[in-house]
Amino acid sequence: MKPFTNFESRMMPLAFNNVDTDQIIPARFLKTTSKQGLDKQLFNDWRYDPQGNPNPDFILNQPQVQGAEVLLAGDNFGCGSSREHAPWALTQWGFRAVISTSFADIFQQNSLKNSLLPIRVPQDVADELFRAVTADSQATVKIDLPARTLTTPSGRTVEFPVDGFSKHCLVEGVDELGYILHHEADIAAYESQRVGSINTTAA
Repeated sequence: MKPFTNFESRMMPLAFNNVDTDQIIPARFLKTTSKQGLDKQLFNDWRYDPQGNPNPDFILNQPQVQGAEVLLAGDNFGCGSSREHAPWALTQWGFRAVISTSFADIFQQNSLKNSLLPIRVPQDVADELFRAVTADSQATVKIDLPARTLTTPSGRTVEFPVDGFSKHCLVEGVDELGYILHHEADIAAYESQRVGSINTTAA
């Protein structure tokens, strides 16, 4: 994992509520255990017509959103199954954060473990962001993870929740195993002391 750095980006609006993980990445594409290439199937059933041609009406295929690193989504994003492929597909396409008024719990945890920042905002903030990107497709938001803040195109600063452990791992660019390995020396010292204490007691 790469360290999560502060950034400013345009937004891709997806104003649908209850977008489930099967819409994000359909089940028929889950045979792979690799993250590579899943961006090609992201939102597949909306993105392509039955013949496999890009649907020009779907937002992901439109030129103004290419390169956007923030997905602005409707309520209850990521509901449905627990597939980790959903954040994999989103990050493979280039998204670094998803903004919504709420997320499914498992999707949120999977995202935090895969360098995708789920940003939960109040409804009035979401409404402001949708209005901003509708008025100007080049409107940007600024994301400061250490400060847990989102700055809207109007300059409004909004705090968002993220637990301290997840924030630490994202900023440091480590997963849970990497975090444990970082403390390997401390763990070894503790275990050595504990074994020594047990041997002394047994004697």
